Amino acid sequence: MAKERNATLIITEKPAAAAKIAAALSGATDEKITNKDKVSYYEFYKGSRKYIVGCAVGHLFGIQQIAKRGPFPNFDVEWQPAYQKGGGAFTKKYLMVLKKLAKECDEFIVATDFDVEGEVIGWNVVRFIAKQKDAKRMKFSSLTKEALDESFENLLPTLNWGAAIAGETRHYIDWFYGINLSRGLMKALSSTGTFRILSIGRVQGPALKIVADREREIEAFESEPYWQVFLQVKDKKNQKIEVNHPKDIFKESELLKFRHLKGKKGDAITTIKKEGVAVPIPFDLTTLQIEAYKNCGYTPTQTLQAAQNLYLAGVISYPRTSSQKYPAAIGYEKILKLLKKYTTVVKYAVNKKPSEGKKEDPAHPAIYPTGESKKIAERDKKIYDLIVKRFISCFCEPAKVENKNIKVIVNGLNFTTRGVQIKDKGWMNVYPSSIKESEVPTIDGEVDVLEIRTEEKETKPPRRYSAASLVKELENRNLGTKATRAAIVETLYSRGYAREKSIEVTELGLRMVETLEKYAPIILDEELTRKMTEELEEIEVSKKDLEKKEKKVLDEAKTTVIKIAEDMSKNLEKMGQNLADANAVVWEQEKEANTMTECPVCHKGNLRVMYGKRFSRYFVSCDNYPECKTIYSLPPKGMMKPARMSKKASEEAGLEEGALEMCEECGFPKVAAFKKGGAPWRFCFNPSCKTNEELTKKKEDFKAKLASGEIEIDKEGKVIDHGKEEKGEKKVVKKKGKKE
Repeated sequence: MAKERNATLIITEKPAAAAKIAAALSGATDEKITNKDKVSYYEFYKGSRKYIVGCAVGHLFGIQQIAKRGPFPNFDVEWQPAYQKGGGAFTKKYLMVLKKLAKECDEFIVATDFDVEGEVIGWNVVRFIAKQKDAKRMKFSSLTKEALDESFENLLPTLNWGAAIAGETRHYIDWFYGINLSRGLMKALSSTGTFRILSIGRVQGPALKIVADREREIEAFESEPYWQVFLQVKDKKNQKIEVNHPKDIFKESELLKFRHLKGKKGDAITTIKKEGVAVPIPFDLTTLQIEAYKNCGYTPTQTLQAAQNLYLAGVISYPRTSSQKYPAAIGYEKILKLLKKYTTVVKYAVNKKPSEGKKEDPAHPAIYPTGESKKIAERDKKIYDLIVKRFISCFCEPAKVENKNIKVIVNGLNFTTRGVQIKDKGWMNVYPSSIKESEVPTIDGEVDVLEIRTEEKETKPPRRYSAASLVKELENRNLGTKATRAAIVETLYSRGYAREKSIEVTELGLRMVETLEKYAPIILDEELTRKMTEELEEIEVSKKDLEKKEKKVLDEAKTTVIKIAEDMSKNLEKMGQNLADANAVVWEQEKEANTMTECPVCHKGNLRVMYGKRFSRYFVSCDNYPECKTIYSLPPKGMMKPARMSKKASEEAGLEEGALEMCEECGFPKVAAFKKGGAPWRFCFNPSCKTNEELTKKKEDFKAKLASGEIEIDKEGKVIDHGKEEKGEKKVVKKKGKKE
């Protein structure tokens, strides 16, 4: 006889969210259960019904090709567990726990992030693990107890089907374009006997073309000389000021008309205008990323990672939003009152209603601090402070400035200067401002021209994009989504198409665009990508004919990809050679960039950061191999590069910009480890260095225990400690009224 089930499974997206939701809904009386694989879930009761809170770790399923081999292009794909792809092996243990929990339940609630990706994650658990056609839905924008309780009391009866189908459609399209076309490029490159991981996609292509077009503009730009003219004048009160001609002079012969002005008299008029400087508007994700880059130096990816950490900690609202409005429902007064414990600048928030921008998001409000008091990780603190200040500033008075314009006319020629003084800081007491004060005297009436000077300058090419300004440009052109734009920019770097903080397109990136423009221009077509994005957005808000709309979009995508694949197949050899030539240049550049100092062992070769495909990790070795077999291990996670000094540090040390950063203890060059969403970790890799003594001791202790048999490593690479009892499933009960 089948066991009667009287339990509800609440499906969450991340372990941290599961803990928050369980604590909130249970009043902190939930029971935490952790199995031998260190996967936790939570149980509690409401009346006679048992609730279980289980979690995924992002996507447990992904689009995969059904057969190992197939035609090009290939559309024979399906959803499969992510651990079968090879890169998501750790997700298997979470999938197995959810499968076990689903068997115990007769009701299911999806409590993943309320957006397109969150809907897909929840839907996949419901249909593939729980074997259900639908589920109830929690909708919340912050992980506070109040928000979660309200969401639970007002459950949506079904999944958000528009977002679910739109998300699934996007996954299929991204696979059709990304995998098929990337395979085509690598097939072309391998035809020349060269190998490199290449990728292109429906948004990555147009994004690459945007920066490549800017690079071409810069390369084609020819500087032109021009002159600026300045006069020093004095009024009857002996007040002196310098004014400049408002127009740049591009013909040197035109300077003649200014040379006779010294000693002449002119008329000055000062105009004073008091103006208000509008209050900042609430943060959407893109604005946050731009402001974080400007004020904190964070890349868009680092900002998003920090914001995600803060959201999971419950101290800010959901960050992946395009809204620039705060609804009254979030409780302005309560949040401002709570923030008084964090900062004294709350006193400047004198307005009852906040400022607002034009953009709205039906799923989530603009980003705001919840006011919850938590210890914030140092790496995330700058972003939290920025969000808090922005929120408070939205309730402040406008700043008031005095703009002083001085106009001087000499022999019919106009000269001007201006000054700015802040009379009332208003919101500037809270949030950083770019306005710089400059004081000038008030001058009216007759003036004497004391001096004349000219400055010769050159016109400058267009500015390169930064990661933040490129994210903004993608948003302006409606390419990608608020959640994916930062990742698209990161991909341009990781594939070797772009480099430097101020984005420079590499030879490979330029050749990629040239090759595609010639043989498959549709990959770079913004209009095609934009149309597809609009169709996906239409599905997201639709209430009917979802499957029909999905089929239409997928059929259009297949037709386009087939046409591109045909063009690529006809020109594989030409495409491959073009890319191979560029790859050789980039490889030499990367080799040079990864080369450090002379090898301390053979003194003939140089130490170089290298990547081993066999072990899938970075290491440092002598490039005089096989004569010299000197090698140093590096940490297994992150991308490794030689650590280089900043421009400021290089100048202070009297070295060239980008000089190697050396260890103060042993003189070895340092290595920088880059991990997604975090600042680089700079360290000395010399095992004999004092800075590594503790690490070296731990390694030696580990080897000694391994040799003695006290510990051993099983076939799966897990360490078995025979000095401790092996623990199975354990239960940790949280005391009532306390959170873990």
